[in-house]
Amino acid sequence: MFDSFPSGVSERLDRPTYHADFQRVFASGIRHMNKLERGQNFKERGFASWEAFAAGQWDRAVSLAQERREVYAEQFQEAARRRILQRRLRVVEFPVTPYVQWEFHVLRLRVELGDNIRVLDARKIADIEKDRPVPEVVILGDVAMYEVLYDDDGNAMGCRRFTDRVLIQETSAGFDALYERGDGFHDFFDREIAPLAPPADA
Repeated sequence: MFDSFPSGVSERLDRPTYHADFQRVFASGIRHMNKLERGQNFKERGFASWEAFAAGQWDRAVSLAQERREVYAEQFQEAARRRILQRRLRVVEFPVTPYVQWEFHVLRLRVELGDNIRVLDARKIADIEKDRPVPEVVILGDVAMYEVLYDDDGNAMGCRRFTDRVLIQETSAGFDALYERGDGFHDFFDREIAPLAPPADA
């Protein structure tokens, strides 16, 4: 699974160029968007909820996640108008990192508003990840695929853009297989996230 991905031909895009290209392809008539999220620690500077989390203000961070409600609702409404099915698969390592614990409160809002998110315990794909982790990738139909890149500190720094349709189809098949193996979001949240105490540094 994902065997051809590391050697796929790609073009490196900086962050603004990636975002512009994403928007262009998203509006081009595609019918689905799949996102596979693998990293366990990211920086989301400028997002008030994350800033509060990073400052150790847990209750405020969880509360501020609601500030994104209208933004997310508009995104899902646009996807619905364009008839784009959006799916996200979140791979989670144990013990759960403070970042992932925080992120799941944001993802819960997204699910409430209509996002299709499933969760996969990283231990269940240890056989697949013997040589390398599954890719951090966003797939737009069969037109474009982006491996999202981050620096060593977890800051987004652009992407590798792929357009080989055979590679996109192969990666999409891998996504589909893992998505089917994932847990429903609320089942996972209630079992693994809700019982957690606030992170020690929050």
